[in-house]
Amino acid sequence: MSTTQTFDADVVIIGYGPSGVAAANALGAYGVKTIAIERDRDIYPRARAVTVNDWTMRLFQSIGLDDQLSRNMDRTRALRWITYDGRELTHMEFPRSTLGHPRSYAIYQPVMEEILRRGVQRFQDHVTVRFGEELVDIAQNETGVTVTSRDKNSGVEHRIRARYALACDGGSSSTRERLGVKLLGETVETRWVVIDARVKRWWPHRNILTFWSDKKRPVVDIALALGNHRWEFPLEPHETDADFSTHEQLWKLLNSLGVTDNEVEIYQHAFYKHHVRHAETWRVGRVFLLGDAAHLMPPWAGQGMQSGIRDAFNLSWKLREVLAGRLPESLLDTYEIERAPHVAEMTAIAVEMGRIIKQQLSEEEMKALAAPPPSDQAPPEPPLLRPPVLRAGWVRGPLDEGSIVGKMVPQPRVAGANGKLCMFDDQLGNGFVLLGNEVDPETVLSTTDRQAWANLGASFLTLRSAESRGVKTTDIIDLDGSLIEWMREFKAKVIAIRPDRFVAAADGFGLSMPI
Repeated sequence: MSTTQTFDADVVIIGYGPSGVAAANALGAYGVKTIAIERDRDIYPRARAVTVNDWTMRLFQSIGLDDQLSRNMDRTRALRWITYDGRELTHMEFPRSTLGHPRSYAIYQPVMEEILRRGVQRFQDHVTVRFGEELVDIAQNETGVTVTSRDKNSGVEHRIRARYALACDGGSSSTRERLGVKLLGETVETRWVVIDARVKRWWPHRNILTFWSDKKRPVVDIALALGNHRWEFPLEPHETDADFSTHEQLWKLLNSLGVTDNEVEIYQHAFYKHHVRHAETWRVGRVFLLGDAAHLMPPWAGQGMQSGIRDAFNLSWKLREVLAGRLPESLLDTYEIERAPHVAEMTAIAVEMGRIIKQQLSEEEMKALAAPPPSDQAPPEPPLLRPPVLRAGWVRGPLDEGSIVGKMVPQPRVAGANGKLCMFDDQLGNGFVLLGNEVDPETVLSTTDRQAWANLGASFLTLRSAESRGVKTTDIIDLDGSLIEWMREFKAKVIAIRPDRFVAAADGFGLSMPI
């Protein structure tokens, strides 16, 4: 994508943590000229996030890094809430996912970020990363954004002129402050100590994410990848950071869970508070807030970092379309419209999970939570594990349980017309797709609609059953029939799939979306 001499880049990214490096990968894969600035050259050494799920891994798949990342992650089998006396309050196994990846992985964040940073190096023709530069000022007009940064070593200031800016500079975002955007919500005053350790030997159920539920000292007990483990303990009102400044003091906490220096070696610890906050707006003109700069949530659901990564991918494909002139600038208004409801939902789930671990539920609520379903019923899928849906945004058609619009397309293994087996997304590319259910979508669309989608660079693909003979190169063999059945359940012959794999439209709901 070309820029005029007026602009140094199409997009400038401020901050190069998980949200920023995810945006750099996505924009680089799309060929968008991008400059990222980051004040610290080294990756933050403490693993703040602990998990990624199937949706996030599907996003990493779209930039070709899922295999490399998963080799440095461990699948999480389940999670449970137990009391100090060993009574299990509730237990949640992770069921098989429909999105093509395991439901949950344990990660080690510094290694994950390093792989993502190396991934950006594939796009050096489009993405430039400038370390050691911190934000000094940001200004904008109707055509672009000017970011002023300062080299931390030399003190020399630089100005970057870009069409859009992404603020990925964390919860204390200086970009947000300079924009005058308020951060709404609250910070819980209880301080927590995080203890990171390296594992020496296995102990029972180490691979199950465990919440020690207790009114006084609830604990998060979680295996990280690559032989690391973490515990998070709340400080009591009379305790301060100084009470847990040494390893000897920290061992008293771990010993209360039966963990000794036979099992682990402590290597670092830190203190923090929980936040339930969000920016009053995620967009100011040509500047967008992503990740912690836009929203902060408690850690209980493991969705904080992941939400920022999803922000980055949601916004990146929209920037691509707007910069290319294929879709109007108003498309960018759907960023917050689409992302904010899901972030709010994940935040509410995290708060509710916190109520369980802190034993703040009533006796009736706890009994209902611990009660198994009737023997003739499968347990309902917890909200935390349900596939994502759109509540509003760039879609056409009703957004309800009975509509295919707004749903994320499942991802089974399929075969191309050439017989090669692969994941479904690998047949789709990174653009829009019109997918027919055993019908060529071009035969269903009007001439005008077909041309409108073609102008967006859409592919026209057809699902065929495993009993069919693939004829065209645009045929996809649905090996187990699950995609064909999924579309039939919603009575859809043709669907329009967005680059982020959500269904934008379907026959009967107006496939003339891009006009």
